[in-house]
Amino acid sequence: MTLPTSGPSIPHWKTLKRDVILEHSKFLTVESHRIALPDGRIIEDWPWIIIPSASIVLAETLREKFLCFRQYKYAVGDTLAPVGGMIESDEEPLLAAQRELLEETGYEANEWIHLGSYPMDPNRGIATMHLYLARGARYVGGEVNDDLEEQHLLQLSRTELEAALMNGEFKVQMWAANIALALLYLNAQMKS
Repeated sequence: MTLPTSGPSIPHWKTLKRDVILEHSKFLTVESHRIALPDGRIIEDWPWIIIPSASIVLAETLREKFLCFRQYKYAVGDTLAPVGGMIESDEEPLLAAQRELLEETGYEANEWIHLGSYPMDPNRGIATMHLYLARGARYVGGEVNDDLEEQHLLQLSRTELEAALMNGEFKVQMWAANIALALLYLNAQMKS
């Protein structure tokens, strides 16, 4: 089935005004927007949230194992997670992904596949998650453990990774999306 990629133009919303109502830190800014809808209605107080964007990486080692963490996250508790972290100001998403892989695991990879960039909330902003699959990862050392959360690096087989995804062990939406898109990519590569 092919989905249509073109069609009639969809009218856009127009931002008339932005007011910062909370600037907590580099991790959180909340704005109130005044929005004009295409039909002429005005929304006086549209919430807009700004947090840093992030790069998320599923790394596959030379031995066909997938690097994941078992970790604790304040909002979800114990979870599995791929490698990832916030993009620094003026840093490209791919460079952030490569930096995070090295810092968190001590691994580098030769092959990087961009699996897409996705806004966390299409109407409220939030952040964009840049998803990657890194292949041929090899240990070079140099990892830095500066995360607040306790985490343990795991090397999962493909079967274990698929089971963990299906069992809901990746408790954050974008982490699950990263794993699923990586597996779809790998399945397509096996068929070609």
